[in-house]
Amino acid sequence: MNRLLTTALAGALALGTSVAHAADDVSLQLKWVTQAQFAGYYVALDKGFYGEEDLNVTIKPGGPDIAPAQVIAGGGADVVLDWMPSALASREKGLDLVNIAQPFKTSGMMLTCRKDAGVSSPADFAGKTLGVWFFGNEYPFLSWMSKLGLATDGSDGGVTVLKQGFNVDPILQGQAACVSTMTYNEYWQIIDAGLTPDDLVVFKYEDQGVATLEDGMYVLGENLKDAAFKDKMVRFVRASMKGWKYAEANPDEAAGIVLDNDASGAQTEMHQQRMMREIAKLTAGSNGTLDPADFQRTVDSLLGGGSDPVITKQPVGAWTHEITDAALN
Repeated sequence: MNRLLTTALAGALALGTSVAHAADDVSLQLKWVTQAQFAGYYVALDKGFYGEEDLNVTIKPGGPDIAPAQVIAGGGADVVLDWMPSALASREKGLDLVNIAQPFKTSGMMLTCRKDAGVSSPADFAGKTLGVWFFGNEYPFLSWMSKLGLATDGSDGGVTVLKQGFNVDPILQGQAACVSTMTYNEYWQIIDAGLTPDDLVVFKYEDQGVATLEDGMYVLGENLKDAAFKDKMVRFVRASMKGWKYAEANPDEAAGIVLDNDASGAQTEMHQQRMMREIAKLTAGSNGTLDPADFQRTVDSLLGGGSDPVITKQPVGAWTHEITDAALN
């Protein structure tokens, strides 16, 4: 009888221990489809970095019909990845998005132009048609044009704006002299389509002084009032940044991990390896802590974005160091 009681007690204790140490669920909504742009999170999942922090992380791919802000507002994710312009726009409209970490230190956004369209410097933009992404991504462009003194309504002496889809067809088909590209993606689509670097001239937003922050981690401010949620986010950020630094140091392996998680099968190894090497340049120098100067640079660019700026006032409470301070120090 004593032996049976001892066995039963041991089983109960084991069950209790299992429950006490059950991993905490975290759902992450990506800004776009599975690709090396998000390698750090897939690496952290694959290498067990999340498991080491007692986290059970679900990564949700994005796409053209998925808006991270809408997903988190509807309770579909604990954390979303978004570019700061769209996050601050959502915040000004009433959604309390708070940046808790910033893995991307540098912007990858560029305007890529054909030399045979007569563009060799920003002075040549006047009178040209320029492809621009919208949905919040147009504001750095508008700020840049405002800085150059160029109207964007197609009037004489200004530029004509072509609302660009998620491709580079306008520059390939001669519909635009320049198109929006990222250093790690669309630029290489142009190269793969047959144009050479010598055919092109690129203008990085970083070099023009109008770059804005990309791919930050955002949560709802009200959730940060919950100590248990904050603890999960500390562990999530710590493991995610470990994944990012591993991806930087092992780009080909990281690209392979991304491909293993791509259910669509649409990505190629060459493209993902190339993308990962470019992404590593953007995350280099960041431990995940948001630099307040980078935040203010982004805000200033958005406030100066022409006659219809994405935000109309200085954001308050839009970021916190509380999570990264606990996770990384």
